[in-house]
Amino acid sequence: RIHASKAKRLSVCTKARAPAGSSSPRPSEPSSLSCRHARFDMAAAMVWVPILEDGVFRFDVSEAARVAAGPSLSFAEPRRREVVLRDGAGRPAVVPECEVVGDDVHRVLIKLPSGTSFYGTGEASGPLERTGKRVFTWNTDAWGYGSGTTSLYQSHPWVLSILPDGKSLGVLADTTRRCEIDLRQESTIKFAALSAYPIITFGPFDTPAQVVASLSHAIGTVSMPSKWALGYHQCRFSYKSSERVLEVIRTFREKGIPCDVVWMDIDYMDGFRCFTFDNNRFADPKSMVDDLHSIGCKSIWMLDPGIKEEKGYFVYDGGSENDVWIKKADGSPFIGEVWPGDCVFPDFTSERIRTWWARLVRDFISNGVDGIWNDMNEPAMTTTTKTMPESNIHRGDADIGGVQNHSYYHNVYGMLMARSTYEGMVMYNTEKRPFVLTRAGFIGSQRYAATWTGDNLSNWEHLHMSLSMVLQLCEEVCRLALLRRYRLLPHIYTLFYVSHKKGTPVAAPLFFADPQDTELRKIETTFLLGPLLVCASTLPDKGAHECAHKLPNGIWLPFDFGDSHPDLPVLYLRGGAILPVGLPIQHVGEASLGDDLSLLVALDENGKAEGVLFEDAGDGYGFTQGDYLLTYYVAEVHSSVVSVKVLKTEGSLKRPKRNLNISILLGGGAMISSRGVDGEEVHFTMPSEFEVSSLVATSELDLKERLETIRPIPDMDEPSGQEGTELSKTLIVLKSGDWFLKIVPWIGGRIISMTHVPSDSQWLHSRIEIHGYEEYSGTEYRSAGCIEEYKIVR
Repeated sequence: RIHASKAKRLSVCTKARAPAGSSSPRPSEPSSLSCRHARFDMAAAMVWVPILEDGVFRFDVSEAARVAAGPSLSFAEPRRREVVLRDGAGRPAVVPECEVVGDDVHRVLIKLPSGTSFYGTGEASGPLERTGKRVFTWNTDAWGYGSGTTSLYQSHPWVLSILPDGKSLGVLADTTRRCEIDLRQESTIKFAALSAYPIITFGPFDTPAQVVASLSHAIGTVSMPSKWALGYHQCRFSYKSSERVLEVIRTFREKGIPCDVVWMDIDYMDGFRCFTFDNNRFADPKSMVDDLHSIGCKSIWMLDPGIKEEKGYFVYDGGSENDVWIKKADGSPFIGEVWPGDCVFPDFTSERIRTWWARLVRDFISNGVDGIWNDMNEPAMTTTTKTMPESNIHRGDADIGGVQNHSYYHNVYGMLMARSTYEGMVMYNTEKRPFVLTRAGFIGSQRYAATWTGDNLSNWEHLHMSLSMVLQLCEEVCRLALLRRYRLLPHIYTLFYVSHKKGTPVAAPLFFADPQDTELRKIETTFLLGPLLVCASTLPDKGAHECAHKLPNGIWLPFDFGDSHPDLPVLYLRGGAILPVGLPIQHVGEASLGDDLSLLVALDENGKAEGVLFEDAGDGYGFTQGDYLLTYYVAEVHSSVVSVKVLKTEGSLKRPKRNLNISILLGGGAMISSRGVDGEEVHFTMPSEFEVSSLVATSELDLKERLETIRPIPDMDEPSGQEGTELSKTLIVLKSGDWFLKIVPWIGGRIISMTHVPSDSQWLHSRIEIHGYEEYSGTEYRSAGCIEEYKIVR
C-alpha cells in the first residue's frame, strides 16, 4: 500500500509534472473531467501527446513504452498514431492512470463525472447501454450466445462515453491482445491487458456522432458497398443442391418477394474442402450463377480458413509447398479439427501468405461468384476450447508486429483473412466493389468487410439482442417489410455514401438525436437511419403500434407506404428533413436512374426542410472520379405556398429526366402530394389549419381500423416436441459453491451459461487435457454434455 499523500499525487490530475523529455504540454489546472481519488495501488498518470487531429490524444504508461509500442492494427494508417501534433492541439480533458500488476498485466483507469453512460465495447450481447457490464475481447465461436455472453466473434476495445451534459468522449485501448473492459464501477472505465498498450481518446466533443466520425479518421470508414448489397439476402444453414437454390429464388420471383442475393454455406463444397465444388450437387456452379444473374440475383459463397490436411488436395499441396501454415512452438504445422476433419490454417499475418490466399480467391471468383463469406475465422475449432493454442507461432511481418505467438494475433486473425479475401476480389476485377462478410473481426475490419451478429437463434430474445448489437450492429409480412426496405434504398444508399466519406454511422442509437436527454440512453428498440426514426417491437405479444415510443425533442411525423402492419416497425421523419424514396422493386437490377423519384417532406417549426440524395452506377469506382450525382433538396413555406427545389448538386453525372412525386407530411400519417419534374421548382398550396386537423383525424382513424383488421404473426417460438422429450421454457438455475449454472431443462436442451460469482478481475482458466489447449472467458456457453474443469487465476 502507498501512503495517502502519495496516492493523491498519483491520482489523475492535470497538475502532474511532465516526465523529463516529454513533448506533452501540461495544463496548470485540472479540468472538470480529471480522475481524482483513484484506488489503484501504485497507479500513475499516463504520459500523453496530441495526435491525428484536434481533440485526439495518445496516452502511454511511459515515454519508453511509447517508443517500444508495436504497430497499430486498428489504425487505417498506423504511422498516424505515431505522429505528434505540435501546434494548436489543445490539452486532454482527462488523463488515464495505469498500474502494472502480476505478470505484466497493465490496468488502465479513467474516471468520468457521475452520471456518465457507457456504450460501445464492440460486438457484445445484452443491453445497448454497457454501463455496469464487463466484456473480454477474445474472438470466440459462441453459437447460441445469450445476453450475458462476455466474448463474441469480434473484438473492439472501444468505449463511447456520454457525459451528463450530453458531450461525448471515445476511448480506444489499442491492443490486439485479450483485453478486459470493465464498466461496472460507476462512471469509470477500466481496461486490463498483457503488456503495455496505448490509450487513444477522442473528445470530449459536443455529440456522439462527432466522436464516431473522429474515430473513423483513425480506423477508416466503411468500404462503399455495391447497391445490390443493400438489398435482401436469402441465407440459411446450407442448400443441398444447385437445383434447390434456383427453386428458392424462382419462388421469390413468383410470389413477388424482393431478393437480391442468395448465400451458399459449406455444403456446396466437395467434402468441406475450400475452393472446391461437389461434383454431384453443384456440378456446374458457373451455369447456376448465370441462371441466377438472369433473374437478377447475386450469389455469395463461404470460405473458411481451415484447409483439409490431405495430400492430393490442390490447396493443401500448394500451401505446403509455399510454407503458409501456422506453426506450433516446435516449428511443425499446427493441425486442428474443423468441418473437413484435420486442418491446417494459413498464417494471414504475412503479406506473402495473404497474397497466396488472394490468388486462390481470384481464381475462385472466375466461377461467377459475386461475394465471399468468411466464417469460422476466430479461428474456430470443433474442440472444446474452440480455438488454437496460444503458444502457436505466427510469422508476422514487421509492419504489423513481427513474429509473435497466437495470443498476440488471435483477435486480428479474422480481420487479416477478410483483408486477404478482399484483395483477392480486387485482384480479379478492379472495376467492381468487393463484397466480403466476415464473422470474426477487429476494430478496423469495416475497411475490408461487412459483419453479422454470428450464430444467433430464431427466437424473440435474439431478435431483441440483434438491434442493440447492430447499433454497437408470415409470407405477406415479409413481402411488405422487404418492399418497404427497397423503397427506402435510395436513402440507405445515400447514408452509406456519407458514412464512407465522413465516418458518420448509418444506423445510430436514439440518443444520438438528443444526447442531453438521459431518458433516451437506454432505449433499444428504436434507432435512427439519418433523420428517419424506426420504432420496432421485439415483444412476442405486442406490435410496434401498441408500444409507447419515447421520441426525441422536436417534430417527428409518422408515415407509411400504405403498408402498416402490427408486425412492422413504426416510421417517423424528423421535422426539417426530406427523405428520398424509390419504387417498390423486386431487386436492385430492376431500377434505373430514370425511374420516378419520391420525396417525403417533414417541415420544421420554421416551415423549412432539407435532404440529400446520392446516385451513381451502383457499383465500381467511377464515383471516386466524380461520376456521381449528389443532390441537395430544400423545401420552404412562403404565405402558405410550399416550394421544393434543388439547392445545389455535386458530381459530373447528368440528372436524368424523371418525374418527381412530393408528399408533405402533416401528422398522424396524413400527407398532401404534388407532382413535378426533378430539377425544376415545384409549388403547391398548404391546406388550412382546419383542413390539416381534419386530414390528420381521418388518417389516424383509417390507420386504427386497418390495424384492427390485420392478424399479427402468431408466436412460433415454441420448440417442437419429440417423443421422449419434456419441454419447458423456464430456465433452471443450479448453484454449487461459487458457481451458477443455467440450463434449459429438456432432453437435448442446452446449458445457457456457467458463471463464477466473485468475478471481479479474475479469469476463468480452462484446464483441458487434450493437446494442452487453453481458454479464457468470463462466461461459458456450452452445448449440453460438455465437461470442463476450471480454476481461478488472478
